[in-house]
Order: sequence, then C-alpha cells, then structure tokens
Amino acid sequence: MRILIDADACPVTSLTRQIAAEHGVSVLTVASVAHLPQEGEVIVVDNVPEAADLAIFARVRAGDLVITGDYGLAALVLSKGAKALSPYGTVFTHENIDGFLQRRYLSSKIRRAGGRERGPRPRTRSDDLAFSAALRVLLLKSGQASRKLPAPAEE
Repeated sequence: MRILIDADACPVTSLTRQIAAEHGVSVLTVASVAHLPQEGEVIVVDNVPEAADLAIFARVRAGDLVITGDYGLAALVLSKGAKALSPYGTVFTHENIDGFLQRRYLSSKIRRAGGRERGPRPRTRSDDLAFSAALRVLLLKSGQASRKLPAPAEE
C-alpha cells in the first residue's frame, strides 16, 4: 500500500506524512507547480485543471489510498480498486460516491446559472482529529498499521 496525496489545496499533507511514517507507509505527493510541498517525494505537474488528478490516476494501483477532496478523482481511484479519503475524514466508497458526484453536479448547475453557494467552513482541530482517526483505521484495516493505535492528541 502507498498513500498518494492530491496536494493542491490539501490541508493534511504534513499530518498524512506523519501518520504514514509511524506505520512505515510510503507517501507520494502530486502537486502543480503552484502548490509545491516542501517535503517528501513529489510529482510536479503543470498548473492546469485536472493535471494532478490525471497524474494520480495514472499511478494509483489497487490497494493504494488516495487523499483527495475531489469527488471525481475519488470515483476514478475507487474504480481501480484503491481507497479514497477526504481531508475531513470521509471515506469514499462505492456505496456513497454517487451521492457526492450528484451533489457536485447540482452545485455546478447552480453556479452556471449565476447562483452562489457557501464555500467550505474554516478547518478546525476536530477536522484534523477526524481525518487522523479515519486514516489510522484504513491503515489498520489494510494491515499497514500496528494494532496499537496512538491516543489522539489532546485539544
């Protein structure tokens, strides 16, 4: 198992690297030239729409885990037998991905018609804890984590 991070606007890159290192899991970060992370193995792509998504899709294998907030990319990696996790701790599955894609489609229709929608709320410590817990559970289920899970950090 590897973890691939869709790093353009990803708020959990460092947290993912930290947890992956605790469990000996390799991490590959894919980012556009406009969003270069400062650590680890990085694939750099052009600063054009979907370039990072296409690079991840080309590299992902069954059993890998992709960290992304992009529902379309999540659907693509699920089709290859990989897992997908959002930066908020939502595990994308074959059972729930259609709902996320439908929501994305409806939001796009509203924007094209001139409507506006509220953007994402500010990230909180609880979001980091939810993501961390979900990532640890996925690693445990894949056999990549030790049975002893570290206690969550205190707030």
